[in-house]
Amino acid sequence: MNKVFIVGGAGKVARRLAQQLTTRGHQVLALYRNPEQTDELKLLGATPVLGSLLDLDEQSLATLMAGSDVVVFSAGAGGKGGMTMTNVIDGRGLELSVTAARLAGIKRFILVSAFPESFRGKQMPESFENYMTIKKLADVHLAESDLDWVILRPGTLLDAPGTGKVRTGLAIPYGEVPRDDVAAALLEIIEHPAVSRIIIELTEGDTPVGESIQRLVHS
Repeated sequence: MNKVFIVGGAGKVARRLAQQLTTRGHQVLALYRNPEQTDELKLLGATPVLGSLLDLDEQSLATLMAGSDVVVFSAGAGGKGGMTMTNVIDGRGLELSVTAARLAGIKRFILVSAFPESFRGKQMPESFENYMTIKKLADVHLAESDLDWVILRPGTLLDAPGTGKVRTGLAIPYGEVPRDDVAAALLEIIEHPAVSRIIIELTEGDTPVGESIQRLVHS
């Protein structure tokens, strides 16, 4: 059993992950900032941890993380609050969480990032371009750390039911993927610690999630 601390625990992928983790017998701590979501997180089997990346410092967050085996960073401004909030949540928030994990003595850190080809070739607003820049910088920050990290880059996220089958790789064609299957991939990464220090791109596909992730174990 793993004790998993999810930053951004009320997000759409995070909620699915919490439910899948608890079903498999893992313990979940879900960091969230809206008290109205407390009961919902409890129903998923998670232990709600009230706190905001806007207010916490490194030591305070480390204290909340203490005793966890794995940190999953799935927080995001979600386009709310403009570029400033993206910079604070997706950017500084990741850096804050990396430092907090190190202070708490947690080595395993998994980041839900963004597929680099997302919406390329379309006329996207400046805010989206800023989002992609911040996501890449967050990837760089984690990859340059001494943590036992994994960066997962899913394609365009869908609310359609998961199929249980995906395509993964170091570099794959751009595509879509249900949030259910993103959560399932995160679960498999958590349960297979030999999947380490690797950037994984993820879309819908034809290979069962578990098999697809296990192929990425370093030999």
